[in-house]
Formats: sequence, C-alpha cells, structure tokens
Amino acid sequence: MGLMKYFSDTLINWLTKDREVLDFPLCDFERIRYEVRPCDVLLTEGRNRVSDVIKFVTQSAWSHAALYIGRIHDIEDPIIRYKALEYFNGAPDTQLLIEGVIGKGTIITPLSLYRQDHIRICRPRGLSPHDAQHVLEFAVNRLGYTYDTRQIFDLMRFMLPWTILPRHWHSTLFEESAGQSTRTVCSTMIADAFNSIHFPILPYIKKNPETGIELFRKNSRLYTPRDFDYSPYFEIIKYPFVGFEDQAPYRKLPWNKNGTIMGAPTKDSQKTDFISNSDL
Repeated sequence: MGLMKYFSDTLINWLTKDREVLDFPLCDFERIRYEVRPCDVLLTEGRNRVSDVIKFVTQSAWSHAALYIGRIHDIEDPIIRYKALEYFNGAPDTQLLIEGVIGKGTIITPLSLYRQDHIRICRPRGLSPHDAQHVLEFAVNRLGYTYDTRQIFDLMRFMLPWTILPRHWHSTLFEESAGQSTRTVCSTMIADAFNSIHFPILPYIKKNPETGIELFRKNSRLYTPRDFDYSPYFEIIKYPFVGFEDQAPYRKLPWNKNGTIMGAPTKDSQKTDFISNSDL
C-alpha cells in the first residue's frame, strides 16, 4: 500500500508541476481583483501536463474553473462562514476561491495564486443576492471532497469515438453509481452549485406540445471549463494587460486648465468669476 501511494504521489506531482510563468500575462490582474464578484466563475489556462490534456480533450484554451467566493465576511450565514474558516486561516481581507485540484481535492485558494495566469471572468447573468449565498453555501459544503481523477479519464474516453473502444473501456459517466459521492472535479462542483438553484449553464431545450418550451439539466459530470465561457447565461468579462484605454474616461474630459470658476453664470448674467491656478 505504501509503494502504491508513493507511485501515485510521484505521478500526481509530475502531472501537476507548473511551468514557468510568463513575464507579462495577457490580463490585468489588479483590475480583475478589483472587479470580480462572489459567484463569478474564473477560468484559467493552466501551466501543467494535466492542463494540457484537458485543453486537448476539450479543444479549448481553458483547462480549469474556480468559483470566486469573495472574502470570508462575504459569506452571510455564520455557520457556513465558520466551516469555511476550517479550511482557511489567513487574513480576513484575503480574496478567496473554491476549486477542485488534483492531488489536493476541493480546497480554498487565495485569488493571488493566479496573479501570473491568463484569467477570464464568467459572471452569472442576473443572479440574485439570495441565490448567490446558496451557491456559496453549496461550494463551502463541498470543501474536503477528494478529486475524482477517474472522471478525467472517463471524459477522455467519452469524447473518443465510441466504436473504437473495447466494451470494458466504455465511459461510466452516465452510471448513477459511478464514482463516490464525496469525489468531484472543478467544473462538476461548480455546475452542481448552480444546478442547486436551477441556474442554467447549457441546458437541453425541448419543445413540449402540451406545456411549451422545457429545459432539462445536463449531466453535471459532463461539464468542462469551456462550457461557462460558451454559456449564454454567463457574461464574459476581460481585462487585458495592455488595453485600448489605460486611463479612466473622466480623465479625458476637456477641462479648462487656466483657472477655477468661483461663481457659475446665471440666466440674467453670463459673467463668471475666475481665480487663476497660479493664485491657488
């Protein structure tokens, strides 16, 4: 048993070893950390071998999804807040994510860990504050779950042509008993959190001749990071490292720089008193 764990840990370390970061990431992290809101889904490219596999299988630039939960005080329910504190003992003003990480399980991570990564914000459109708290509660209650490595291989097999695989290699993604209820991956946990409040991601839409349009939830185990990017129910927010406008719009207003108005003109008089900047 000890030997198997050694080989397993060695393999996980090899798969999850990150490559060097870019000197200049594609996005402006400071703007992202300022604009991000609780329940935003953050997508990252990843810089390790597992990320490369996921990007290849899903044909997407995004290999990882994390749920932004804000700061500890953003969790309103004191019981849920206390549970989150069992998995985080840092400064109370730290911006936090909940994510599923291979070799670590479902954990709380500081947002700053992704300072050098290319990040995209996917914001659930029209999510109410009440439902947002339910999403946070669901995610916090999944802390400590182990990472379902088997699901990654299941997903790979599912995306390969069905007929070329031996029968005993067929995917178990659709089996109700597949895996354990205490195992998850990053996209599945987030999809389950939004499904718990009936918030759509990529629902199957069908026309019922009696009741009209009906939405059916997709199997959460089939979700990948790119689905949050593709979903019409999530707004995509980008802040490039070098943008078209580096200054706020109000800084470009045509201000007169010669003086300051001391009295605004009235209907009866257009006379305006100025004081020179040199007199200030």
